[in-house]
Amino acid sequence: MDVVSELLSDVRARGAVFRQAIMRPPWALRMASGAPLTLATMLRGHAWIVPDQHEPVLIETGDVAVVRGDVPYVVADDPATTPSLLVTSADYCSSVEGVERAAGAARTCGTPVDGAAVLLSGAFQRRGELSERLLQALPAVLVAPAKDSPFTVETVAAEIARDRPGQQLVLDRLLDLMLVSALRNWFDSPDANVPAWCRALDDAVVGTALRLLHDAPAHPWTVAQLAAEVGVSRAALARRFTTLVGEPPMAYLTNWRITLAADLLRETDHTVGTIARKVGYANAYALSVAFKRLRGIRPSEHRNSEPAQRIRSDPS
Repeated sequence: MDVVSELLSDVRARGAVFRQAIMRPPWALRMASGAPLTLATMLRGHAWIVPDQHEPVLIETGDVAVVRGDVPYVVADDPATTPSLLVTSADYCSSVEGVERAAGAARTCGTPVDGAAVLLSGAFQRRGELSERLLQALPAVLVAPAKDSPFTVETVAAEIARDRPGQQLVLDRLLDLMLVSALRNWFDSPDANVPAWCRALDDAVVGTALRLLHDAPAHPWTVAQLAAEVGVSRAALARRFTTLVGEPPMAYLTNWRITLAADLLRETDHTVGTIARKVGYANAYALSVAFKRLRGIRPSEHRNSEPAQRIRSDPS
């Protein structure tokens, strides 16, 4: 399985939210929907994604921007424009200056006028649709150029405007396709800051070792056993793995187990002890100690935390 497929194997939008906003300049929206992942593209005109504590990112017509949910940001016609609207999960449209509600249009705000920009946005609503390892791998904002997209923004806009039987399912799969396309483009770029372990999956030795760890995290792995499985010496595996991934095999395995535990804590009602055994720890106490050391909180605190607090940047 290739890197993008591994990251996206559990991604499946359910109840995806799409909106089309027609805005007259100057305009700026402060995004606070709480969605774990948002995608934005311009049907007409351009926009700036202005994340807090990050440099502004320009998106032209047809480009697709992917923004992590833990990154507060503004989308605007210019980085200097002051936001006039706070967009929450319950309010994608408003009658404030610059953003007009279109009567009877459930997914569209505004009416076309000369010089207006048209912003299309789609959001995953539930954390369970996205794995921790995917969210940890992503940068704050990534942009896929329009020229590399397998679809056109007109296609997306046409689907958003429809109201037919099965339409929500079409929108769900469309959001999946947009994300897959954007990530595939990102991974193909030599300048992308892709996590080291993702690049290492293409290596014959380290990639095989990574897949063994991914497929059987609860197995009591040792470096010697892992090396025997991939057909190299213990020293050779440790050296090559550390060089390509950025950490030794057993340190990576610990991080991987905690990532899986984080997903299970969020997506299931299993006890901490059950989850511990599923990911390779003897009991709840052992998992709690490792979880607290790597994440800074106990498993129970992670389970009860707000969604935006759960997304953490990949330390690599």
